[in-house]
Amino acid sequence: MVTVHHLENSRSQRILWLLEELGVTYAIERYGRDKQTSLAPPELLEIHPLGKSPVITDGDITVAESGAIIEYLVHKFDVGRLIPPDGSPERRAYNYWLHYAEGTFAPLMLVSLIMGRIETSPMPFIARPIAKRISRKVRDGFLDGNVKRNLDFMEATLSESTWFCGEEFTAADVQMSFAVEAAEARTNLRDEYPLLVAYLDRIRARPAYQAALAKGGHYELPSIHHR
Repeated sequence: MVTVHHLENSRSQRILWLLEELGVTYAIERYGRDKQTSLAPPELLEIHPLGKSPVITDGDITVAESGAIIEYLVHKFDVGRLIPPDGSPERRAYNYWLHYAEGTFAPLMLVSLIMGRIETSPMPFIARPIAKRISRKVRDGFLDGNVKRNLDFMEATLSESTWFCGEEFTAADVQMSFAVEAAEARTNLRDEYPLLVAYLDRIRARPAYQAALAKGGHYELPSIHHR
């Protein structure tokens, strides 16, 4: 049986969702974040050397990294419903978005989270203006423009199709869900990107998404707005 080593408020939530979409029976091992650092607990090091989530075990097989886990589960359990046919334009889009979510967009959301914490963390009064100037330079010189370009790109994609790979929901949408949810928490998404907001509404209305939430427990990404 597949076991999801599930860290609260993390990418592993979308693995639970995918398993629900696939109709696969699975087990959950739960892990809480450190209350001070929000990092994963050391117990996850016993499952994978990096001690990160998501990670699954399937018998004596251990798979880490969201994209690799999704590929493994789709290859093993899907019957052609969540992945487009080989050689189709939709399959090329599927491969792209499966890697784009973590390869291109997730690093921007991580930098945004770090900058937000620099701006809001307790520090000596004399250091606060320096920290804010550094953060502002990073935002103005790198982060804000890149985030906007990517959100515009995603919004434009959804102006041409219902889902990221066309008119059919795929496992790439499961992968992209965390990226768009992170953007909702850390950008002006709900003010300026109606198609991405509608996309979130669609995925959250899916019975499998709701079933995964019921089994996974509380799920809320850190919300840090930079303006």
